[in-house]
Amino acid sequence: MLKSLRRMWKYFTAKLNSSFDERADPKVQLEQAISEAQDQHRRLVEQAANVIANQKQTEMQLNRKMEELEQLNGSARQAVLMTDDAVKKGDAGKATEYGQAAEAFANRLIETEKTVGSLKTLHLQAAQAADQAKGAVQQNGRVLQQKLAERQKLLSQLDQAKMQEQVNTAMASLNETVGQDVPTFEEVRLKIEARYAKALGVNELQGQSVEGRMIEVQQAQMNNEAQARLAEIRSQLGIAGPPPDAP
Repeated sequence: MLKSLRRMWKYFTAKLNSSFDERADPKVQLEQAISEAQDQHRRLVEQAANVIANQKQTEMQLNRKMEELEQLNGSARQAVLMTDDAVKKGDAGKATEYGQAAEAFANRLIETEKTVGSLKTLHLQAAQAADQAKGAVQQNGRVLQQKLAERQKLLSQLDQAKMQEQVNTAMASLNETVGQDVPTFEEVRLKIEARYAKALGVNELQGQSVEGRMIEVQQAQMNNEAQARLAEIRSQLGIAGPPPDAP
């Protein structure tokens, strides 16, 4: 039962994700992806800055311990010299005191040397981590710049895709029925062509009929009468008539 519920949950989740992806605006999703990439880069820069800061802090601690080690080494040498000088002078009290001081400096010198050794190891590790962090930031920065440049290309392609989809829809509307009461462009074209062809056919039949010939005779008679009237008017005005047409 539990297995079936899990399968149903995964199915509905996948269906919802699919429906969301189909309805989501790609432009908004692209901006979300770019914003997420920028946030990741900022977080990476912050982490890298912490790693580099740790390397710098370790380096400062190492430098201080190196200076302390140098001072302790000098103090230990000076205590030994002063002890030897007190022995030569036969001053047993001072020789003992200087000897104890030299021993204390030696103990601190040994401890500081161990600390310096540990800090050197830490500094080496921190330096390697800092170099890796710098490389990661540079690499991710290049990837981010590529994404930013590609965003403009994708937005241009998205606009072109939208325009082409509109063109495709417009073209489809010319060849497909829009609704029950709206004819297609092809249907209208065929209807107009059929009506025009019928009109031409009727005109051709009328031209070959007796009625058509009678109309031609009447038109010719009217033309002749008009020409005769024009000739009479020219004669009254003393105007010569137009030259006869060349054979």
